[in-house]
Amino acid sequence: MSNLVCFQNLHLKDPHTLATYVSTGGYEMLRMILQKQMPPEDIINQVKKSALRGRGGAGFPTGLKWSFMPKGVGYPKYLLCNADEGEPGTCKDRDIMRYDPHRLVEGMAIAAYAIGADAGYIYIRGEFYEPWERTQAAIDEAYAAGYLGKNILGTDFSFDLYTHRGAGAYICGEETALIESLEGKKGQPRFKPPFPASYGLYGRPTTVNNVETLASVPDIIRHGGDWFLNLGKPNNGGTKIFSVTGHVNKPGNYEVPMGTPFRDLLAMAGGMRDGRKIKAVIPGGSSTPVLPGEIMMEVDMDYDSISKAGSMLGAGSVIVMDDTTCMVRAAERMARFYYDESCGQCTPCREGTGWLYRVLRRIEHGQGVEADLDLLLNMGSNIEGRTICALGDAAVAPVASAIKHFRAEFEHHIKHGRCLVS
Repeated sequence: MSNLVCFQNLHLKDPHTLATYVSTGGYEMLRMILQKQMPPEDIINQVKKSALRGRGGAGFPTGLKWSFMPKGVGYPKYLLCNADEGEPGTCKDRDIMRYDPHRLVEGMAIAAYAIGADAGYIYIRGEFYEPWERTQAAIDEAYAAGYLGKNILGTDFSFDLYTHRGAGAYICGEETALIESLEGKKGQPRFKPPFPASYGLYGRPTTVNNVETLASVPDIIRHGGDWFLNLGKPNNGGTKIFSVTGHVNKPGNYEVPMGTPFRDLLAMAGGMRDGRKIKAVIPGGSSTPVLPGEIMMEVDMDYDSISKAGSMLGAGSVIVMDDTTCMVRAAERMARFYYDESCGQCTPCREGTGWLYRVLRRIEHGQGVEADLDLLLNMGSNIEGRTICALGDAAVAPVASAIKHFRAEFEHHIKHGRCLVS
């Protein structure tokens, strides 16, 4: 039995088509669930047992999230798939949609049955034209084959699924901003509570999951929650797709069991480019704290191990930097991104991200002063925890961690007006 879940069909010809997916057992789990009238609680319990955690970055237990949906309500409930994937360094979900979109469609249909959702939306990043095209084609094929729509496979279960293309705003990766955008409003996060499970899309109960999360569901039902759990480790079930980019010989997406040592993942990516020394790694995308290379070489790739090391697994976006990297410039570049992408709703984020960027820019350009490092950390403490969503915290994380681990490099910039590694 293969240890691959979301990428298990990539070696086949035309893996994005219905014919290929069905030839590998696709939609059998949906058929089995509907024909046996499997209790929704049993599906949710299998997902809980699997220790599947949200693959979009937060890592919240999926089965627990599904159980929050109110039961027996007499009005529509919605299932949303977050396919925005705007986190720098992340490029996994687009490949699931490009190469195996039916796995996502079946996963959403099963999830909708489990939570009682009437309709689903795949909110996909607007720049992802090919992934959108493939996903929409898969939805059309699924409708034609009777896997979506009214009275699916001749049963009482009905579920309609739609795609919705975003407009390139990073903030719409946050689930409530995604909902606002889907409703046709400006993409800005909502205050919570109320949470989407009680007041989501159009004011109705809503569950939001990531592409990789939902694409893992069919195999969890096929093989059981224990099987998926045992692919990984306790509290970190299954496999995870890691997008490895940066100074490696073979950047790309790698699906490996949770708990795989980082040094093994780095070897899969061909090791360090030009045989250079590893300097730093951002393990979960630019919104997670950077770690020195020597620390990462002893870390396993799972939520708990990376958290213990001082960072977060996030979306599994592994950005590797060698010893030619200027950490001041890297921090400045990330700060510029969050400054650009702040929605402007919260003053600490709207103003603070701009000041983080401007202070880092003057350090990078040889105009920094000794008090700037403490100023940056003070600004960060006044942003963290003071915003509606986590973008403010995300802007602070790479800056504060870079200063923590590479302070001497920042001090050299300030003292000598130039980079330590140049």
